[in-house]
Amino acid sequence: MIELSLETVELLLLFTGALLLVLIVSVISRPLIFTQYLHHMTGIRLSPRDVSRVFKTRGRAGVREMFLDLIIREDLKDTPRITPDTPPDREILTPLEEE
Repeated sequence: MIELSLETVELLLLFTGALLLVLIVSVISRPLIFTQYLHHMTGIRLSPRDVSRVFKTRGRAGVREMFLDLIIREDLKDTPRITPDTPPDREILTPLEEE
C-alpha cells in the first residue's frame, strides 16, 4: 500500500474540493447562462427561475420545447403573416445587378 504524507493528502483534498466547487457552480449557473445566450442570440428575455422551473417539471425536453416555442413566437411577431391571398415577394427572385 502507498503511504502518503499529510501534505500530499491535504493537497489532494484541496484539489478535490476545488473541482467539486467548480462542478457545483457550473450546475447552478446553467439557467443563467442559457438565458444570457437566449437574449444575446434572439433578443428574448427570460428569467433563470423560469428555466429552472421548466427543467424540474419537464426536464431537458421541456426546456427545448419552451425555447422553440419562444423562437417561433418571436419570429411570428417580427414578420408579416403570409396567407394564400398575400402577393408573392418578388424582390427575392430578382437577380442582383452586377457593377
